Amino acid sequence: MPDTATQPSAPPSREPPLRAAIIPVTAFEQNCSLIWCTKTMRGALIDPGGDLDKLGQALEKTGVKLEKILVTHGHMDHCGMAGVLAEKMHVPIEGPNEADRYWLEQLDESSARFGMEGHTFEPDRWLHDGDTVTVGDLTLDVVHCPGHTPGHVVFVHAPSRLAAVGDVLFQGSIGRTDFPGGDHQQLLDSITGKLWPLGDDITFIPGHGPTSTFGHERRTNPFVADARFG
Repeated sequence: MPDTATQPSAPPSREPPLRAAIIPVTAFEQNCSLIWCTKTMRGALIDPGGDLDKLGQALEKTGVKLEKILVTHGHMDHCGMAGVLAEKMHVPIEGPNEADRYWLEQLDESSARFGMEGHTFEPDRWLHDGDTVTVGDLTLDVVHCPGHTPGHVVFVHAPSRLAAVGDVLFQGSIGRTDFPGGDHQQLLDSITGKLWPLGDDITFIPGHGPTSTFGHERRTNPFVADARFG
């Protein structure tokens, strides 16, 4: 018999079902997100507004196979190069809601105005409130959150308590509403009526700046904190 006890092996670490990486792109430092299913290593780029070389490097580094492109809304820094990337990678584009068709149709013009490259495209699938999108074996919920733009959508993976919110909500702020189709009250209603019920523990990736949680913003955000509404 051996005179030393065998130590129990440590339990294997559990890989989360979803991983995400934030890749800032364009002169506006827009948070393009690479999300992927850890089981299948198939993923999606959310809001690939530009810097396609940088996005390609992220795919190569992670080993993720791009399955589709997801778009939250039609502003150029979020989707100006989505059509070019989709054609290059032979993948479909899903989103935004069709109410943002106006913005997609003038991507060439608006991008040129800011000295950026951007091109008009039509998504393979317009999205609606209550829809779902799949990435590998993952299923994400689609929440239509108008206000910043009429067709803005948010992607939520409830099991991971993670949301990609585009320009609806930021740490300490909310999206602009002075663009065509913007509506300040509608944006407030989208945040408080559609995002807050999802849970305070949801971590969100905004279109610009650092991540936060819905709970933190409900306590501290001067635009949409609970205290502001009594």
